[in-house]
Amino acid sequence: MAYLTFNKAELVNLEYSLKREIFATNRAGGYTNTTIVCCNTRKYHGLLVVPIDELGGLNHVLLSGVDETVIQHDKSFNLGIHRYGAIYEPRGHKYIVDFEIDKNSVVTYRVGGVLLKKEILLMHNKDQVLLRYTLLDAHSPTTLRIKPFLAFREAHRLTKANMEANVKYVPIENGVCSCLYQGFPPLYMQLDAASEFVSCPDWYYGVTYQEEARRGFDAQEDLFVPGYFEFSIQKGQSVIFSASVQREHPKDINKLFDAELAMRPARDSYRNCLEIAAKQFIVHRNDEAHVMAGYPWNGYIALDTFVALPGLTLSHPDGLATCKAVLDTMMQKYPEKIESADASLWYFWTLQKYLEVTNDPPSLWREFGTAMKAILSGYELGANPSILLHENGLIWAEEAGRALTWMNAEVNGVPVTPRSGYQVDVNALWYNAVMFALDLARQSGDSEFVQHWEQVPERTKESFMRAFWVETRKHLADYVGPEGQNIFMRPNQLFACSLPYSPISDEVKAMVLKAIESELLTPKGLRTLAPKNPLYIGFYEGNQEARDKAYHQGTIRPWLIGHYIEACFKLHGVMFADQATELLKGFEEDIAIHGVGSIAEVYDGDPPHQPHGCPSSAAGVAEVLRSLRMIELFKKQKNR
Repeated sequence: MAYLTFNKAELVNLEYSLKREIFATNRAGGYTNTTIVCCNTRKYHGLLVVPIDELGGLNHVLLSGVDETVIQHDKSFNLGIHRYGAIYEPRGHKYIVDFEIDKNSVVTYRVGGVLLKKEILLMHNKDQVLLRYTLLDAHSPTTLRIKPFLAFREAHRLTKANMEANVKYVPIENGVCSCLYQGFPPLYMQLDAASEFVSCPDWYYGVTYQEEARRGFDAQEDLFVPGYFEFSIQKGQSVIFSASVQREHPKDINKLFDAELAMRPARDSYRNCLEIAAKQFIVHRNDEAHVMAGYPWNGYIALDTFVALPGLTLSHPDGLATCKAVLDTMMQKYPEKIESADASLWYFWTLQKYLEVTNDPPSLWREFGTAMKAILSGYELGANPSILLHENGLIWAEEAGRALTWMNAEVNGVPVTPRSGYQVDVNALWYNAVMFALDLARQSGDSEFVQHWEQVPERTKESFMRAFWVETRKHLADYVGPEGQNIFMRPNQLFACSLPYSPISDEVKAMVLKAIESELLTPKGLRTLAPKNPLYIGFYEGNQEARDKAYHQGTIRPWLIGHYIEACFKLHGVMFADQATELLKGFEEDIAIHGVGSIAEVYDGDPPHQPHGCPSSAAGVAEVLRSLRMIELFKKQKNR
């Protein structure tokens, strides 16, 4: 039995099954994403969703889904499931007896004496999805019908029936080719066995995505079906359906499937699930390497890239090269931009983790020193006039109508958490960045850089405690603005404890971590605001405005657990290993909900801490993986 499996009782219960999503990526920006009963509940769902360079590089849903129909004795049994308004039709989920995810996703249907297995496999480095159907058992002649549902639209939008769509198809070997709109690539739909394609072009109106409705967005669209494939299938026989932007030779499809499946690692443990999920965030396309911040809708975000990259890559033998490829891409595309107060400073932390693997400071300075210098100079010289280095060594970030840190949610154009002034996280990151660069420069003999910057960290350190320490509460202020200290209990002070170079003493770190543990720590990560604060919102739900108001006002961020664990290890050493292990157990409990095999973007601040946001989060997966490796390292030291 696979590690991730669901039984019939769970699958037929739509309240349960529709909240569990599967996803796979092709490592080139494309993905497959749906629920475990193959009913799409989001506009982002689809069997083949791919970026199209000619349309701005955004993801587009080509093949929304496929309905299968089993035919015996002239009776038809539709295995598909769609929602129209409040009605599900057909209700093919009642035929599912088993669903499991291992090397790929496998659905098993039982219709009377028919036992049919469907396997879903998204190819790596190709815009192609393969569906393999195997008739495991049957006592009468059996026919299988496959009906493709086409969308041909950008993933953030919905489509409606229209006269502009090209509803014609072109016959090709063992299949057909469709392209609904100009500018899109053609979709080649083929089988590896002989079949009949029956043309019956039609729009299916009012397909409803309940998760979009729940989130306050438009939730209905019309999908186009050009017709269906029909063929006889014998007991023990397998037939593969291919949907691709490139034409295939039918005789090669079976070999493609077997070769691809053979290369896949098994999801046979919690750790392996996370390792596989981690690799799916790395996108190689057009000679660039990126980190997808979260599937299915978060894109390439600089801060998320730097936060997630070490955890996603640096434990694998080939991970160092991948990490460097992403860093090179980031510096080519964002060489000296200081668009937010914190994102560019996370670059230094990523390089610190990179150095832990390479252990070659002079080489690191040669490769990345120019970029580091440019970033530090950008802060010093005011490349962004809203982000300034003051004489006291602290960074001041303030811009009317805009939040300049990672807590950047807005409602009606107004920041929810503007945090204008000296932010505790930004200045902890700034101190760490300058200290790290100076250390590298000294080891590399770069005396000019050292002479220019060596006085800055001491000023920063002296000013940091005066600015941020809240004596009456024994923790750090979240920021210091024109009105003085903001003493809200938030997790941003954590980075002053976790980063390699810290402007505060171990005694102060102990008090800060104690306050964080008391008010912010949960089994799913750290809250973004303490529950006792009157602005705290315990549940991340409702329309976009409601969710944005909650986004940084109590909602839990799983990725913060990595920095909490690292800070505690710095303070307590190996004695913290068992407690760290307990802290991570909460994530394993959730491996089969929301994004199956992955970690969600956010959780409710209040118990039972339900997952929300992107079903699969790069930063969350990365930091839990990094935490697991930290625990292993400290336990090895303990056993020596």
